[in-house]
Amino acid sequence: MKIYRNGILSGLLSEENRNTYVFRYDDDYYNDNSKAAISLTLPKTQQIYRSEYLFPFFFNMLSEGVNRKTQSTQLKIDEEDNFGLLMATAQYDTIGPITVKPIEAE
Repeated sequence: MKIYRNGILSGLLSEENRNTYVFRYDDDYYNDNSKAAISLTLPKTQQIYRSEYLFPFFFNMLSEGVNRKTQSTQLKIDEEDNFGLLMATAQYDTIGPITVKPIEAE
């Protein structure tokens, strides 16, 4: 999925499998010193990050409790599918400057 900060493409987040997640800063964004890192936990000190679980920065964008259960039921997404829920719920109305879009969306 494409990650945007204040409407500007900042990188790509992918799920290789349920145990491998990759965030990669977009080349132009990474090389532009005027653009801030998307989070303190994903600084622009390296371009590619790998994790065995969804990065906490993105996980914290997800709903919890009853709201999460309601979203997963209405969207027909497994409640444990963090990546799928992020894709479905963080495209428009998020708290903060980060939004996500499917790769095929412009």
